[in-house]
Amino acid sequence: MTRFRRTKRIFSALLCTALLASCTDNQKPADGQSAGSSVQMMELNKDLKSVQSDDAYKTTYEIFVYSFCDSNGDGIGDLNGIINKLDYIADMGFNALWLTPVHPSTTYHKYDVIDYCDIDPEFGTMADYEKLISECDKRNIKVIMDLVVNHSSTQCSWFKEAHQYLKELPADWGASADYCKYFDYYNFTREGQNGYAPLADTNWYYEARFWSEMPDLNLNSEAVREELKNIMKFWLDKGVYGFRLDAVTSYYTGNPEKSTEFLKWLVETGKSIRSDCYFVGEGWTGRNEIAGYYDSGIDSMFNFPFADQSGMICNLMRGSYGAEDFINAQIASDKEFRSHNASYIDAPFYTNHDMARSAGYYALDEGPLTKMSYGLSLLMSGNSYLYYGEEIGMKGSGKDENKRAPMYWSDDENDPDLCKGPQDMGDFEMKFPSLKDQMKDDLSIWNYIRQAVHIRTAFPAIAKGKITLNEELSDEELAVFTKDDGKDTPVLIVINVTDQEEKADLSSMSGYTKLAAVLNTSEEKIVFENGNITMPAYSIAVITGE
Repeated sequence: MTRFRRTKRIFSALLCTALLASCTDNQKPADGQSAGSSVQMMELNKDLKSVQSDDAYKTTYEIFVYSFCDSNGDGIGDLNGIINKLDYIADMGFNALWLTPVHPSTTYHKYDVIDYCDIDPEFGTMADYEKLISECDKRNIKVIMDLVVNHSSTQCSWFKEAHQYLKELPADWGASADYCKYFDYYNFTREGQNGYAPLADTNWYYEARFWSEMPDLNLNSEAVREELKNIMKFWLDKGVYGFRLDAVTSYYTGNPEKSTEFLKWLVETGKSIRSDCYFVGEGWTGRNEIAGYYDSGIDSMFNFPFADQSGMICNLMRGSYGAEDFINAQIASDKEFRSHNASYIDAPFYTNHDMARSAGYYALDEGPLTKMSYGLSLLMSGNSYLYYGEEIGMKGSGKDENKRAPMYWSDDENDPDLCKGPQDMGDFEMKFPSLKDQMKDDLSIWNYIRQAVHIRTAFPAIAKGKITLNEELSDEELAVFTKDDGKDTPVLIVINVTDQEEKADLSSMSGYTKLAAVLNTSEEKIVFENGNITMPAYSIAVITGE
């Protein structure tokens, strides 16, 4: 089938789905009735058992703290709110959390840090954070802290001390860290230039690439590096699992080599404090440059080429790529990343707090494309990340505040868990039902993603295994590939990325005989008999040996 025909079929299917949705109600048993689920994955996957692992191949839930869950009625998400939802997170199957910054800050997002060794009062106390770590430990959930080392806040004591020193300095005098050590913590100059902001009441400027209230730290400074070492030790001693590193490509603007050198120092320093300290870096760039950052020895870099509405997954589901292209792209990424760091762990994700939410990627989609996209993402190798609210198809695009809307726990405005959201957030309605409603529906986005996470954790080879594509059985519509890590049960995975039924003869894959798990986007069932498999539209099959 040509890509033109496939794209045309996808559009037709979306249109039909939208028309049907407007004319029919969701057919569920009436209240008081009981009925077995007609969704295949509910029966086939129900006995899957998660395999506990001590390595960094996790399935991680990202929480934008301000908007997740409120525990004290002020409308702001907080640490105790997260604690209250840990059973929900564990039940979904996640075994790691990435929390956006929790430090004192002047903003709702907290990426302008005032004090790196404290908790913002809006979010709670240090005792609350320590309790969060303890409660996560009880559930075998690791906590990844967002560490912002590219810049601080102008309200940080380091910057304020330097500012005061330069204000008092005679205009014709030179400045020196010998008189104020914090002068060396930032990049000050008397010459205005691109990326620099004027320092109030002085004739000085300071580097601030992101925002005037976020002055860039001087990462060449030994004193700054000592501060960062102490900060990492402080939080590692508290029990955090590791660090998500913000904006690694901006450590030295326009100089990836120097940024990589600093990243190498940061990673080696963290691991000298605790050898299993995990690092994942944000480098919003292409595959080749991401690969270069692995020269630092960092555990993981977020795999941006597969994410967002411009990425590989979305374009696959829109028909711009074929199923075999998707698998070959993963194989190529693995080869390139591994050539820079043989022990790297990929960090696939589909969206995050800086991206438009995925529910808006397919305008006429009533769920199947959104589900399938996340099924594909969660079956990628490495430490997989999912942004809160994506498990229910939350909506949010445009300005950043919209992408960080309150978790849609229910449609009851008096629900105490609900947050008010960022102050400048727009007024918009969600596309899909609330969590409370989706938990009642076996075909909801929430249930699909919960099933996907449980499949991922039940078969460690999905996260750890080497990918081998069966080229003879794969094409634009269907991909047939294995994952084998040499230790755990190897799996054969079949994906149908089209809106129509597809069939394949798998008899040549004689070692794989048992349909072990499935992901359905409809009530149509995957059938695997006598080596032949029938795959309904937008479906995924996981096959093992007996």
